[in-house]
Amino acid sequence: MTQRIWTAALAVIGDEILSGRTQDKNVAQIAAWLNVQGIRLAEVRIVADKTEAIVEAVNILRERNDYLFTTGGIGPTHDDITVDAIAAALGVPVEFHPHAVEVLEAYYASRGGLNEARKRMARVPAGADLIENRMSGAPGIRHGNIFIMAGVPHITAGMLDALTGTLEGGLPVLSRTIGCWVAESEVADLLRNAEKTHEGVAIGSYPFFRDGRVGANFVVRATEAALADRCIADLTQALEQSGRSVVADGI
Repeated sequence: MTQRIWTAALAVIGDEILSGRTQDKNVAQIAAWLNVQGIRLAEVRIVADKTEAIVEAVNILRERNDYLFTTGGIGPTHDDITVDAIAAALGVPVEFHPHAVEVLEAYYASRGGLNEARKRMARVPAGADLIENRMSGAPGIRHGNIFIMAGVPHITAGMLDALTGTLEGGLPVLSRTIGCWVAESEVADLLRNAEKTHEGVAIGSYPFFRDGRVGANFVVRATEAALADRCIADLTQALEQSGRSVVADGI
């Protein structure tokens, strides 16, 4: 029986990412967190702060994945349009979530009070639930299989922590790595054969040029430790039999 594979997509929203002014750090941490939950990050799209672009991305990505995560565009300013755009994609109105208002009132009680700009962060697509944010008060938002989170990495991390164990997923993907001073093109057939003869594994090849030499690290991924171990052992043996020296855990 084929193992059910759960997938997620990520829409990174923000002109500052596309312009290069800000470097995204959320892709890596969300991918790593999802893997522990038994969910694979299948695709990532970076989207401008334009309603039509966000609507298009949301509707495409949520349909072909089990989950969709978004980061960015849920702050207090006029150009934070993610909530409005996702509501448009879902065909629902935007409303103030009463508990989000309470959370923000408590958070800003000693920080100048809850003004209209700050209150914008309590707006959600109608029917949404909240994702706890222990870092800055303003909660994230969950609507069905869509998770709307902050763009600031440490705040995103806190929201992910609040979601831990709440999503249905499969088995986490495990990985084993070996390295070899060889051009990947010279062992392409060997890698292809190793992957073919070990059903359920995927082998990634990551070449590099270091100290004047060409090399590559080979990463074997599988949901079963024994399967990954067998494949890495057979791959190591095949490389050594071809005259290559193999470095355990990569170079």
